[in-house]
Amino acid sequence: MDSNLDWQRRKNQSTPRGVGVMCDFYAQRARNAELWDIEGRRYIDFGAGIAVLNTGHSHPKILAAVSEQLQRFSHTAYQIVPYGSYVALAEKINQLTPGQHAKKTAFFSTGAEAVENAIKIARAATGRAGVIAFSGAFHGRTMMGMALTGKVAPYKAGFGPFPAEVYHVPFPSALQGVSVAQSLAALHTLFKADIEAQRVAAIIIEPVQGEGGFYIAPPEFMRALRALCDSHGIVLIADEIQTGFARTGKLFAMEHYDIVPDLITMAKSLAGGLPLSAVCGRAEIMDAPGPGGLGGTYGGNPLAVAAAHAVLDVIEEEQLCARAVVIAQRLTARLNAARAVVPQIAEVRGLGAMLAVEFRDPATGAPDPAFTKKVQAQALQRGLLLLTCGPEGQVIRFLCPLTIEDAVLDEALDILDLALRA
Repeated sequence: MDSNLDWQRRKNQSTPRGVGVMCDFYAQRARNAELWDIEGRRYIDFGAGIAVLNTGHSHPKILAAVSEQLQRFSHTAYQIVPYGSYVALAEKINQLTPGQHAKKTAFFSTGAEAVENAIKIARAATGRAGVIAFSGAFHGRTMMGMALTGKVAPYKAGFGPFPAEVYHVPFPSALQGVSVAQSLAALHTLFKADIEAQRVAAIIIEPVQGEGGFYIAPPEFMRALRALCDSHGIVLIADEIQTGFARTGKLFAMEHYDIVPDLITMAKSLAGGLPLSAVCGRAEIMDAPGPGGLGGTYGGNPLAVAAAHAVLDVIEEEQLCARAVVIAQRLTARLNAARAVVPQIAEVRGLGAMLAVEFRDPATGAPDPAFTKKVQAQALQRGLLLLTCGPEGQVIRFLCPLTIEDAVLDEALDILDLALRA
């Protein structure tokens, strides 16, 4: 039997180091929130393929939907020969996303592709070029995605120059010492110093920053952005690629706010592990690009579309929005209890089951990525897979499948507790 070490040697010889790989073991099979490597060791997966598996590994309903579609056809290119499942999925997304206005949806393959197309759509609709994003943001690894991303290492280092007319302002976070007033002041300074508001096509924001550290956009900040965009004719884009599909206790994180964005990007858990992304938004904005201006060979692939229909059914039938809240309560309680003996815990935060814990040096208050890595390593040694994030890697984020069984969740929380105290 091949060993993990054998495959690791082959990987190092045949694939570039630029594709960073966290684990040194290789997957053999997975079910719901559990994963087994090729040597038979079991892990509890609290990474879920970076928030892709809200419905778990290999959900039977999703497997059945993909298998059924595969018996019919696997590809036609929707732009050449369309199929009804694409249209029906667009109808569902239009209905389920926040807001009662007329909407339209287009499908693509990856989150970065959705972001790229959202910017294209906003520029076509406004006739403007400027785009504003936020420090700590992550919007993908394409050239425009990197330009929008507010973190240099490892995403942008050595890859410039990037597309022009992209600007960044600080994301509000009390723990990082940035208030809502300061973020808004930075926006107004940007309009005075770098680009007038009338040349800005879009402002793009994650309701909860993903790679940036799971910092939540304050409601008053979202209201101010909506008012600012309305005042200057700017398209407000909500990047829901990591926050979407029940992760935050709502189908979309924007449902936690009392404002509605013009466009929403989505991907990750949309198709339960198959590559599918989407841009949904106001019909008049979505219709701005001419025929042929949007698309892609694999965009809205019929297998991925079939999976997405099943994902939406599973979320509804298994009440995963409510399940996210229960998971959050249990995880938050365990983390808060650990604060008494783990002084490095600076903050436990999140929306629904999109939760994180930030570690800081208790003496200096400085971010503590070294401690974070130790916790991650201790957990992995005990069979629990955790992901880090944050500006300096000082945050552990929790992204377990929302379908996780209670017994497996309890086991994971016990391992986490041991890792924190080790």
